[in-house]
Amino acid sequence: MSTTSYSAVTALTRTTRLLPHRADWSNLRPGRDLTAGVMVGLVALPLALGFGASSGMGASAGLVTAIVAGAVAAIFGGSRVQVSGPTGAMTVVLLPIIAVHGPDGVLIVGLLAGLILIGLAYARAGRFIRYVPVPVVEGFTIGIAVIIALQQVPAALGVDVEAEKVLVLAGRAVDAWAAQPAWVPLGFAAGVTVLVLAMTRFMPVLPGALIGVVVATVANSLFGLGATTIGHIPTGLPTPAFPTVPWSDLDALILPAVAVAALAALESLLSATVADAMSVDQRHDSDRELFGQGLANLAAPLFGGIPATAAIARTAVNVRSGASSRLASLTHAMVLLVIVLVAARWVGEIPRAALAGVLIATAAQMVRVSSLTALLRSTRGDAAVLAITAIATIALDLVTAVLIGLVVAGFFALQQTARSARLEQVPLDETDHSDEELSLLDEHIVAYRLDGPLFFAAAHDFLLELADVTRVRVVVLRMSRVSAIDATGAHVLADTITRLENRNITVLLSGVQPHHERVLRQLGVYTGLAHERHLFATTPEAIAHARLHASRIAHSPTD
Repeated sequence: MSTTSYSAVTALTRTTRLLPHRADWSNLRPGRDLTAGVMVGLVALPLALGFGASSGMGASAGLVTAIVAGAVAAIFGGSRVQVSGPTGAMTVVLLPIIAVHGPDGVLIVGLLAGLILIGLAYARAGRFIRYVPVPVVEGFTIGIAVIIALQQVPAALGVDVEAEKVLVLAGRAVDAWAAQPAWVPLGFAAGVTVLVLAMTRFMPVLPGALIGVVVATVANSLFGLGATTIGHIPTGLPTPAFPTVPWSDLDALILPAVAVAALAALESLLSATVADAMSVDQRHDSDRELFGQGLANLAAPLFGGIPATAAIARTAVNVRSGASSRLASLTHAMVLLVIVLVAARWVGEIPRAALAGVLIATAAQMVRVSSLTALLRSTRGDAAVLAITAIATIALDLVTAVLIGLVVAGFFALQQTARSARLEQVPLDETDHSDEELSLLDEHIVAYRLDGPLFFAAAHDFLLELADVTRVRVVVLRMSRVSAIDATGAHVLADTITRLENRNITVLLSGVQPHHERVLRQLGVYTGLAHERHLFATTPEAIAHARLHASRIAHSPTD
């Protein structure tokens, strides 16, 4: 076979693998999926409007993006439960683009980013998400949350100011409000923020954001409070049209397109990973997710939409609402389309301050205090990576912040490896249980010995190998030879234990070193164990307990 023919066959094979197939709908449960889709659609409405307005393209652009990109990504994406649309992280990237190149520049950037994402899918680049450490992700998320909140300050205070940097923007908004206070917008923003946070805490089954927006809109209209509204929303989707931009500007748009594509890939794959962790029977395809997001970003600009990514918050709502197939995400897009067709006039009456309150509440919910506290207490390196990434996200652009976080994380990983590296001669005596491990398979028990450092790069492979264990009742993890462990390694270990326990596979740990125990406890590894007594000082004690447990299961009436 010639090189040309081989390349053509390879391209065709990869294309076939990236396209939808019948198995995508194997988990279809119409009742639960339709209910989840309606719920996500109601939650997504104020978010789509708010992020569209924050991007500078207008609230209607946010709705169009949620409808078009949401539907395309639902069909072609790599996750069955992922929900896509406009996000706060993307609006942060788009603001400087629209300031320099205008609306058509943003649309061209979206198209170019879509092509880049499709190229990444064909290059099978999805697997590289495993190399992003948890502290980088958390720092990135915290930085985005701060930026989203600061962006809403002008709308929340009812003032109109402009600035390229969000810190300057918020400062100017406060100065303008102090010179001429406007209490109605501030009241709407504060009230909606408190309502959304309270309902999320005490009544999570209800769409708090939608309720808050409806209450504020009705109050503003009935009592003539005069709060600025988001304005006219066109009825229906606009006619598809290719955006125009001078060819001379294309060179200047390539770098922003790369940044948008990188952000879309990062946020979408992280969201898919979160969705997998929330659902035991879900496993996304990273390359198909990149392909689906690429097609979504090709389609949305043709209708006047902005670049889109998967939305972690909306995906979480989808999973918690019982979604099990792509029908839920499609339903979310259809719900928004119906709203645009029949209720556009009322949507245009929503006060901007109310949407600001929704986004401020969203930003607050993005920061998980327990996870943040655990990372800050785990190791100095993890705390430093988190803080540096968060600060860089706020002060610089998002892609640069992630690159800085990866470099800093790599530095601490290499430093920790150098400190823990040592050469030991291990005698083959009674402490070596390799022969015994082979015989344990007949008793539905498997023992794994973890050697060396459990870091963010190696931890993912460990998860894939261990999470696919089948036909066993007990897994013994021998930890005595783990030389070092970071936050991501502990996080992956905790996720692995949870997955195995959810499949009724008991997990036992043996030989955890004292200086690793604090990190494992702080990051929730032990909470995934069925019982605290599933920790053992030595491997023989763990294997004895495993045999007792497996025997008890084998002789139970329900087995």
